[in-house]
Amino acid sequence: MFPVMGLFLFFIPRTCMETKAAIVAALKREVAPLVSRWQRSRKEFEGREFEFFASGSTLLVCGGIGAQSARRAAEAVIQFYHPDVLISAGFAGALQSDLRVGEVITPRTVIDASDGSRSDTGRDAGILVSYGAIADAVQKQKLARAFGAQAVDMEAAAVARGAEAHGVRFMACKAISDDSDFSMPELAHFVDADGRFQTGKFAVHVALRPWLWADTMRLARGSALACKNLCQALTALTDLETHEPIAMQVGVSVKS
Repeated sequence: MFPVMGLFLFFIPRTCMETKAAIVAALKREVAPLVSRWQRSRKEFEGREFEFFASGSTLLVCGGIGAQSARRAAEAVIQFYHPDVLISAGFAGALQSDLRVGEVITPRTVIDASDGSRSDTGRDAGILVSYGAIADAVQKQKLARAFGAQAVDMEAAAVARGAEAHGVRFMACKAISDDSDFSMPELAHFVDADGRFQTGKFAVHVALRPWLWADTMRLARGSALACKNLCQALTALTDLETHEPIAMQVGVSVKS
């Protein structure tokens, strides 16, 4: 499996303004606790406005759901901020039964399921596969067999390609939001052209369909735990990457 990392208990203020680490997430709700007090700015890139969050030498942008949105966000952050390392962060689905909701992985390999191409992150072990749609339980089994992967997302491979195109080092940090046997509620119809999730429309859709309530509540609980652990893990990871010293660690289940 994956070795355990530690999390930092308290923070030392960042002072370096040069961007060393840039995080590309899909949705703000995945990282909201992390960026709640970060400085915000807006910039337009290729006809779309992006909101950037900055704290010292770490930057974060939410690009939206899917490979196209992630690649555009990666290109934007590289053009504007020239980071040393690009980190794809967000939620992922488990492909193995021993990978539990709330665990955080920093995989060694990211595979694009569309063409089989691989990106090496330099981490210790583990495989994350990026798939072009939200995977249900049956598709998760197929991906696990085809690629030997532990988890599936939609964006990491696209971010990796953006980083590689510009000679920027790449990493991935993903929190498990759903078990390997969990099939997501239908979500694709609620993602707009820019990869933004239409929460209100989805809430109405679920409210009118009681048979979806149990799975939706299960996903909400898993997402809340994934969000908490992801934000803690990103804090630890970016502090290590930017060499901005922080003391005192506490053990958590973060796997790489």
